[in-house]
Amino acid sequence: MGMFRWVAALAILCSCFPQARGAGQDGPFRAGAATVNITPPLGQPIVGGFSPVPATYVRDELHTRCLVLDDGRRKLAILLSDNVGIPREVHDAAKAWIDAETGIPPGDVLSASTHTHSATSARGENKVVAAKELTEYQRFVARRMADCARIALGNLEPAKIAWGRAEEPEEVFNRRWYVRDESLLQNPFGGIDRVRMNPPRGSEALIEPAGPVDPEIAFVSVRSRDGRPICLLANYSLHYVGGVPSGHISADYFGAFARRIGPAIGAEPHEPEFVGILSNGTSGNINNIDFRSAGERTAPYEKIERVASRLASLVAESERGAAFHDRATLDARLVEVTLGVRKPSPEQIEWAKGIRAKLAEGQPKVSDRDRVYCARIEQLASESPDEIRVPVQAIRIGPLGIAALPFEVFVETGLSLKKERPMDSAFTIELANGSFGYLPTADHHALGGYETWIGTCNVEVGAAARLEQRVLELWRGMREADGNR
Repeated sequence: MGMFRWVAALAILCSCFPQARGAGQDGPFRAGAATVNITPPLGQPIVGGFSPVPATYVRDELHTRCLVLDDGRRKLAILLSDNVGIPREVHDAAKAWIDAETGIPPGDVLSASTHTHSATSARGENKVVAAKELTEYQRFVARRMADCARIALGNLEPAKIAWGRAEEPEEVFNRRWYVRDESLLQNPFGGIDRVRMNPPRGSEALIEPAGPVDPEIAFVSVRSRDGRPICLLANYSLHYVGGVPSGHISADYFGAFARRIGPAIGAEPHEPEFVGILSNGTSGNINNIDFRSAGERTAPYEKIERVASRLASLVAESERGAAFHDRATLDARLVEVTLGVRKPSPEQIEWAKGIRAKLAEGQPKVSDRDRVYCARIEQLASESPDEIRVPVQAIRIGPLGIAALPFEVFVETGLSLKKERPMDSAFTIELANGSFGYLPTADHHALGGYETWIGTCNVEVGAAARLEQRVLELWRGMREADGNR
């Protein structure tokens, strides 16, 4: 049996008994954190655009960062890894090792990507077909994720915890726009969309954004009983920032925030070291570009550092006034939801055949976009299943609810979950426990645009609403269980 088949089988077996292991007796609330390096070798392809480029330089190392919490009865592990999107089979492999080596079952581990676009991909060839065997880098990342959880578990100490929020509306912009110019609305398949992702900056064709933003920076802070910072986990609904030279490996603003937040809240050198973590919220249609203006020229990494510095400053200010507590009840639920896989129409298949013929003839005018979507149409038509099962996870940390979804989630879903939550507060971590593509709402599917194109969004039109309702059901179940204790 191959390595992936073995760890996947172990993960499935363990998940059948989510309450059986990891439970203990009432005791002091504890927390531990750790960081491990997952930087790939130079020469491997950096993805995030249509044309990958080989890595030639490491500007800042990539990491997996982990926070483990223990309420005396249950342990939860939250891991964030610097990558654009890690497939489910890699997360499952890491969780199987964590379960076997620590006793924390897979359902009590939330593992997600930060969403940097300046990292070697850990993705497979097809987002809706699990790889039978992991690549060398995928195995390395999974092993390091498991190591990080083990180290964080070993660092557990009596702790206190606080929850808080701040707002930074000036760094988030909806990237989908209504425009007047029909030439800006053409999709790869010969149709005309109603909105355009990333339209020309400062264009007279701009009408208005096609959706809202979420300016909230939510966070959880844990300190030792004597007040020493242990870890701070934050969440912000902003895509990667970019401004990274071609070929550079970087953790983007997620890594810059992790470096800055410790000094901002008074963390001093200590063993074990303080760990800062920034998770990506619902940023599927949100980026850092104000399309109403022509923009200013910035140096490489300038915007990354500016955004990270601003977020760290705002979080630190809020954290200074936060009330810390000696207890926090922990809970976690993970379920499988079956979703339909989108299949191309006859017209889209014919379009792909035409592009394939042009490529066979060596025509130089085939764009990277058409080449990529041709391959995706062919995949979905010939290799992909009719349905996939995706993990949906809900976490409770005291009065806070965390949703974990394995997609690039539109901000409308995140805002709706925050509004309908049964908890005092809530946020969503996207690209969690898998990476299956974009998750637009049904309203946005009707508008079209890049994020809704088949091959970018791979699952049924109603998927966002279904997954949102499942998260709410899990949170409500936690509330009911709390009332029965």
